[in-house]
Amino acid sequence: MTCASCDNSDCLIKRNLDHISSSYFIENKKTLKCKKGQQFIIEGAAVNGLFFVLKGKVKVFRTGINAKEQIVRFAKEGEIIGHRGFGTEEYYSIGAVALQDAVLCYFSKSDLQKALLENPKFGYDMMLFYANELNRSESKVKSISQMTVRERVIDTILYIHRKFGELNGFLNLPLSRKEYADYAGTSEEQVIRVFSSLKKEGLIIARVKKIGIANIQKLKNEISEHNFYLDS
Repeated sequence: MTCASCDNSDCLIKRNLDHISSSYFIENKKTLKCKKGQQFIIEGAAVNGLFFVLKGKVKVFRTGINAKEQIVRFAKEGEIIGHRGFGTEEYYSIGAVALQDAVLCYFSKSDLQKALLENPKFGYDMMLFYANELNRSESKVKSISQMTVRERVIDTILYIHRKFGELNGFLNLPLSRKEYADYAGTSEEQVIRVFSSLKKEGLIIARVKKIGIANIQKLKNEISEHNFYLDS
């Protein structure tokens, strides 16, 4: 699929097609197919370029103390993967895995740098993207440091709901309890306890890996003082 025919209106490249004057940039794009569970960015590997999600869902993570995985975020169609390593860093500080079969657009580091230098509007949009990413990251760090385990798990549920929506009454991104824990910064056992409590209180529905929200307003109210909406 060419960038011109792509319907991912949220993609930074798609939005700037009219402002990117050099045809080589688009022509040199590579399209990669990843199977569910396939890792396409290795933490610590040399930075060679950026990935844009054309189809599918992806998790981005980094390794913490005692090799514990910490999920940084989840990504969907139109979003950039690997941007934290793009620029002055030589190695990726994160890893990335496809949560379902995915199609990725890949632009080399050298092609991107040249296109950004030649096209001011594209460079400006990239600067705004990084500014927004920094704001969300700082807001998340501040909120999580002040949240209880229950609040962090609720925040994770609402984040998945905002980002991926629902399908047949359940969140449109089935995750394991461990993946919820790795994003919320807690243990799998704590997530199971919180889910059990929320289910008894009639706030969520749990069916194997599927989670549904039964009362979204009550969940929002529990973490409203932490401005849950900042991490969109």
